[in-house]
Amino acid sequence: MASATTSISSHPAALRDVKAARIGALRQQVGVAPAAARGQRARAVRPLRAAEPARQPVAASAAAAAPAAPVADEAAALAAVDYEALARELEGASPLEIMDRALAMFGSEIAIAFSGAEDVALIEYAKLTGRPFRVFSLDTGRLNPETYQFFDKVEKHYGIRIEYMFPDASEVQELVRTKGLFSFYEDGHQECCRVRKVRPLRRALKGLRAWITGQRKDQSPGTRASIPLVQVDPSFEGLDGGAGSLIKWNPVANVDGKDIWTFLRTMDVPVNTLHAQGYVSIGCEPCTRPVLPGQHEREGRWWWEDAKAKECGLHKGNIDKDAQAAAPRSANGNGSAGAPDIFESPAVVSLTRAGIENLLRLENRAEPWLVVLYAPWCPFCQAMEASYVELAEKLAGSGVKVAKFRADGEQKPFAQAELQLQSFPTVLLFPSRTARPIKYPSEKRDVDSLLAFVNSLR
Repeated sequence: MASATTSISSHPAALRDVKAARIGALRQQVGVAPAAARGQRARAVRPLRAAEPARQPVAASAAAAAPAAPVADEAAALAAVDYEALARELEGASPLEIMDRALAMFGSEIAIAFSGAEDVALIEYAKLTGRPFRVFSLDTGRLNPETYQFFDKVEKHYGIRIEYMFPDASEVQELVRTKGLFSFYEDGHQECCRVRKVRPLRRALKGLRAWITGQRKDQSPGTRASIPLVQVDPSFEGLDGGAGSLIKWNPVANVDGKDIWTFLRTMDVPVNTLHAQGYVSIGCEPCTRPVLPGQHEREGRWWWEDAKAKECGLHKGNIDKDAQAAAPRSANGNGSAGAPDIFESPAVVSLTRAGIENLLRLENRAEPWLVVLYAPWCPFCQAMEASYVELAEKLAGSGVKVAKFRADGEQKPFAQAELQLQSFPTVLLFPSRTARPIKYPSEKRDVDSLLAFVNSLR
């Protein structure tokens, strides 16, 4: 059960001179709350309502100490805010300004969602405002040991207590007994994430009026490109229940990942040691791995699934439906509708369905063929475009044909059944004297690695 201990940050009356000027710049109008006001705010912080509705949320002593809910007129004033207009107003603001506005508006009824990755930046911004703040995290029971150690470092560094949320033990037990410990490798991650992450998050948010996330537009171009800085949460309910009862703040939505890291290094804050091992986006241990040069950061999450499936459900309301819809579709599933085509080069042959079926039928090909199965909307396919085109140009005239086949839309079932497609991109070599195509097994998609694969099987 989540701790009832208040998560409060203390900070001198004058804000630090933040060295990361563009990221942490604070405009003149953002002030620090007086010490007396901070003390009142600290006493008003309440724990998350982490228990099921039928149980008492906190111990009796903690409940007795907790203040009453905000008065009705204060809640009504928050409900009357035009959050779309506020998002437009904040479009040019720094993350520090946005954080200050969020904490000022919601006080003890807002909390930072902390995943144990680079969103420690959110905690640093909250500390820099000089206002009290709360932090909660979802402990799925499947996190890396390094992530648990990082949680401890963060608590000690900031003098806070993270309010942990846990999945329902009976639900986890039922899932594991019925389907095993690693069923998500076979039937997708959504069910496990729903039990271990989404439902605990729903319980946590029921005790809040607003929450703060570390979502960024550049984290997943196919699903997060339209994240607003502040919004009425499209998926979850808050303290009062019903649609519109929860506000979602995304202070770093417009910040590039490299700038977040500049800020973290400048402020000398603790970071998860997994980052030094090649992890960028960090989740549960079985579903997260390091990424290689040229790979997008989200490719380390649920790597056995398609790019458009790389969301756990916590931010499903922010998934860009237009970007998803753009993935298909022309009449035959091989056109460029919705997204510009990629791997465009005179050295790369564009195969039709009939063309690749002919390759499959041939037992003695005149020359080997290297073929990438791709979807133009896939950020991982886009990331390897330059290296694949360069490889094609190097192999021109060598006796190896380099080609592409668009395998999404109507072609996807065929590609899965006949071409070993599991995720995009998939690279196949059709040798000259072997009927069955050979799948490139590595995640390394640089020119030298692909060339070594081709040469070893020519």
